[in-house]
Amino acid sequence: MISAEIVGAWIAVFLTLSIFSYLYKDNPFYKTAEHIFVGVSAGYWASIYFWTQIQPNLFGRLWPYLPEGQASGFFGKIWYGIYNIFNFIYEPAFPDGGVATGHGMNLVYIIPLIIGIMMLLSVFSKLGWFARWGIAYVVGMAAGLRAYGFLNSNVIGQVKGSVIQLTGDVSTGAIINGIILVVGTIAGLMYFYFSKEHKGWFGSIGRIGIYFLMISFGASFGFAVMGRISLLIGRFTDLKTYGGADYHHASLWLLAIMVIILGIWTFTSKDKDEATT
Repeated sequence: MISAEIVGAWIAVFLTLSIFSYLYKDNPFYKTAEHIFVGVSAGYWASIYFWTQIQPNLFGRLWPYLPEGQASGFFGKIWYGIYNIFNFIYEPAFPDGGVATGHGMNLVYIIPLIIGIMMLLSVFSKLGWFARWGIAYVVGMAAGLRAYGFLNSNVIGQVKGSVIQLTGDVSTGAIINGIILVVGTIAGLMYFYFSKEHKGWFGSIGRIGIYFLMISFGASFGFAVMGRISLLIGRFTDLKTYGGADYHHASLWLLAIMVIILGIWTFTSKDKDEATT
């Protein structure tokens, strides 16, 4: 009997083997898996951001929930009349009476709505210049906020972490670690100081900074590889599991089929290349 679990196992095996097929060379299986991954990821994150950010935080502030009859006044009726048009188009995102998220009405949020619409206009060549205004605003605001956040979290945190505590109940290991941290910080900063030529004692300290940077990059890369290796082991474990009789030997069948198809595709591509030359 073919169940949803078995179908999912076959799809997972196909996508895993398709990605692994890139080890041979670029081929249609890899491109198919790549396009599926990018498309599903884009659709998934677009849906998540809409229902967790745009719908409650934007529409919930422009059109908060109001019981029937409370949208009084000429402006209120016009404003919620516009909302009713959206409600008619797609009721789940624009429920009757407004978006019930607990927010009050704040018409300042019309500005991000307009900026978002301007950025969407980039899909039209003649109206693409609108998107530049929206992107410039978002990039500028994000850069300013990020700079302030990094200044408080990273820069000041690094300065505090570089202070060596020599008094009180401090172990020898903590003092040694503090000295290494201070030397590494100063040497790394001096390596990136390009207003003075790196010669003599200044160049020696810069080379020490290079050693600290290489150790840091190596440790980060090793940590990333460890995480990817764990994912790789998980994929091999799934391939072994799905190769059993419970899943109709999905791994074995799909591997054999893909190898045959790749062999035919390779010989066909060679024939076409020879014909063109």
